[in-house]
Amino acid sequence: MKAIISCICLSLLGTLLYSQIGGQHAFESTSLPTNARITALGGSLINVTDGDVALAQYNPAVTDSLMNNKLSVNNNFHFAGVQQGNVAYGKYLKKWGIASHAAIQYVNFGDFDQADEFGNITGEFSARETALVAGVAKKLNERIQGGINLKLLTGNYASYRSVAIGVDIGFHYNKPDNNSSWALVFKNIGGELSPLVDERKSLPFDLQLGYAKRLQHLPFRISVIGHNLQSPYIRYDDPDLDNSIDLVGNIDSKSTFSRNFDNLFRHLIISGEFLIGSREQFRLRFGYNHLRRQELRVRTFRSTAGFSFGVGFNIKKIRIDYGVGTYHLAGSSNHLSITFNMDRIFNKI
Repeated sequence: MKAIISCICLSLLGTLLYSQIGGQHAFESTSLPTNARITALGGSLINVTDGDVALAQYNPAVTDSLMNNKLSVNNNFHFAGVQQGNVAYGKYLKKWGIASHAAIQYVNFGDFDQADEFGNITGEFSARETALVAGVAKKLNERIQGGINLKLLTGNYASYRSVAIGVDIGFHYNKPDNNSSWALVFKNIGGELSPLVDERKSLPFDLQLGYAKRLQHLPFRISVIGHNLQSPYIRYDDPDLDNSIDLVGNIDSKSTFSRNFDNLFRHLIISGEFLIGSREQFRLRFGYNHLRRQELRVRTFRSTAGFSFGVGFNIKKIRIDYGVGTYHLAGSSNHLSITFNMDRIFNKI
């Protein structure tokens, strides 16, 4: 297993080490939050195991027996009528000690006007992407669990079609009787089988390393996740932002330390979750994504871009989660998730 992971890392790092992220890959939508909890916590959560079946799509290694017969239905209300949805289901195979899950994801970008080269409207076209995800996880020893996701992705953009295949490989480390955990994920390994145009593109690969800590005397869990670690420098050096001119015409540039410090924090997502109640029935969440804030903020206006918030609560056999992520001054993304405990529902029938 170590040899396989090493080969994967070396093959990917050779092409992505110094590349910018975003806009260069197929199916960028695979980087979007899949449920309201992820939205509220800044865009990723790979290091928590608590029976939330939707988390398995971020790290297959967190799939566990607590997800057995859980059904999660999610919808994200984006800008301009764009709809993103997800349905996930978990099943524990006790005979083999394997936890499994499956999900269907979709993004509907809506309808667009079709025009000729002179700007005359000739009709409409639509664009959408769909993904089928299936994964399994198994304990490798007392402290480490490993998992893998397989993805089949299809895209339809007017008369153009694209098909891609992807793999996620994840690991989760949790010391027994310890309130902290670590996780490592190789996300979106793969690329197009049938390209949208002539050149085949890869999926937006993301190497993530995460740490979570549940405080001993406070019902609170903090999580720190490093993302896009395969690309050490992900900061765009914009001369208009990095340089300023004083009243006498002297140019004041940001120091190398300042730029590197900003780049470091662009790799981090910091989030927290208050777990309230004897069974953690009510949860308050917040997150901060520095990369999102720096890339989507407007220089001359203050905004909450990069910040996210949410709540979650149980109602008998149903769990409801709501998350809001601020991307821009233009507005926020609202995410709603409902999870059903099918075992408890069937027991009442």
